[in-house]
Amino acid sequence: MKVLVTGGAGYIGSTTAKALEEAGHTPVILDSLLTGPRVFVKDRAFYEGDIADRELLRRIVSDHPDLDATIHMAARIVVPESVEKPYLYYRDNVAKSLELFDELNALGRTRVLFSSSASLYATKDDFEVTEEDPLDPPSPYARTKRMMEQVLQDMAAATDLSAIILRYFNPVGSDPDLESGIYAKEPSHVLGQLVMAARGQKDAFTITGVDHPTRDGTGIRDYIHVWDLARAHVRAIERFDDVITAVDAPSSIINVGTGEGVTVRDLVASFERVFGQEVPIAEAPPRPGDAVGAFANVDKSRELLDWRTELSLDDAIASALAWGEKRQEILGYE
Repeated sequence: MKVLVTGGAGYIGSTTAKALEEAGHTPVILDSLLTGPRVFVKDRAFYEGDIADRELLRRIVSDHPDLDATIHMAARIVVPESVEKPYLYYRDNVAKSLELFDELNALGRTRVLFSSSASLYATKDDFEVTEEDPLDPPSPYARTKRMMEQVLQDMAAATDLSAIILRYFNPVGSDPDLESGIYAKEPSHVLGQLVMAARGQKDAFTITGVDHPTRDGTGIRDYIHVWDLARAHVRAIERFDDVITAVDAPSSIINVGTGEGVTVRDLVASFERVFGQEVPIAEAPPRPGDAVGAFANVDKSRELLDWRTELSLDDAIASALAWGEKRQEILGYE
């Protein structure tokens, strides 16, 4: 299959492109390079531009008339920034995606796999969430993801579009071959922050929020290895029509996680075990827009995608540490 991957120069996008290739498929990358590094694209078919550029989309489909599906990952993703600059998030994540979906439908490229977020879920007493559980997106970033879910569901009901919406939990780790990983010089990503503290690039790792209603007061997450997440996209693309038939609807929402809840203190303990020494820790209030968190009920992904995670949190931590040593070679900076 040939698959258009928007945001394919990014952390998850580039890893997913590689997973598609390893499964025998061909990714075509569309990315503005606003944040993703060009080096992550490698020698894949690549179009630098905006997802809302209809003329560019028409050129891509003209160049690749055998496109079977689109994986839409391109988005702004930093929660505190979304609180400070909501206009940019609603413009880029919502308004531009509307143009993308409408043009894909007009071009007859009607299979869309959308990257959504587990940050949409309302807090539950036991923290395990199913796809039907109540939502309460706490930040402009999360609200853009919820809006796009609704847009896709409405457009799928009214047009020829079909949509599978993957609610990501918390991707961590790096490509197993260390060809890509977290690229921000100062990642907001929790594991990237831990690696920086461990390597002495920060004075300490800061736990933001220690009074949450969890077993140890810190936020709870479901940390999934990015390679497992990439594999889930491959399964969703390969089984796309089967999923839509199975749910008997033009769209479906599927959690993608491990099914295990890990607090921030749990994560620190795992990191120190893999790293082999303690990491300096500081504590601070929650950041604007931070959620207490949740972990995935994964029954639906197992049933519809015939997929489950294969890599552990320790595997993810080890790959993140290895990437921390490798990334200067690839990206040109620590």
